[in-house]
Amino acid sequence: MTIALSVNLNKIALIRNSREGNYPNVVDFGKRCLDGGAQGLTVHPRPDGRHIRPHDIHALRTLVSDYPGTEFNIEGNPFAPAQGDYPGLLALVEHTRPHQCTLVPDSDSQLTSDHGFDLTQHRQQIQPIVAKLKALSVRSSLFMDPVIEQIALCADIGGDRIELYTGPFAAAHQAQSTTLNSLLETYQQAAKAAHALGLGVNAGHDLNLNNMPMFKQVPHLAEVSIGHAFTVDSLLMGIEHTLKAYLDICA
Repeated sequence: MTIALSVNLNKIALIRNSREGNYPNVVDFGKRCLDGGAQGLTVHPRPDGRHIRPHDIHALRTLVSDYPGTEFNIEGNPFAPAQGDYPGLLALVEHTRPHQCTLVPDSDSQLTSDHGFDLTQHRQQIQPIVAKLKALSVRSSLFMDPVIEQIALCADIGGDRIELYTGPFAAAHQAQSTTLNSLLETYQQAAKAAHALGLGVNAGHDLNLNNMPMFKQVPHLAEVSIGHAFTVDSLLMGIEHTLKAYLDICA
């Protein structure tokens, strides 16, 4: 089964935001990704506007609509308050109706996302948000650690997919840790459990050209979201060669 590649554009926006103006143009970069065969685009806005901003999201949603069969995925913390021109995650979702909304338990104090939801603590708060996304005809995905008991709770509250947080796998792969194979098996078992519960399986965080060939051994993967490594590889190889390299692995 082909794994869909959704290119995360946050780091392109971060480069743009380091100067006045609109260079590099996030929408133009997204268009080149879609023209090159990417199956989707991902954005992860934060209230502090450090990278992707609300006007980007509206423009990118319009762009994706010109590419039938591709998908737009908005990630973020549903509990993060509105700030400045950031209206809140659910307001952005309601205004733009992405194909998928990935709920992530991050905060402005985090450099990047670094853990999945603990639904034993946050089920009551997350369940109505999942229901609201369903009412908007937006697929829900919850950012989760590979813990089967937590994944079962995701199914209980009506989630459509999980996104496996792959940071620990990527770190173990880079270090060539002795625990790498057993960690991979943990992800494999988590994905099998999710599939058995009727959940789709996405994955993301620090996946790259070096570790993806191993991680793709995880069954039932529907989509991977890759941004940081994709941006770095594009600087080294050019975007067309980078797209081909990732798409070849995902095929």
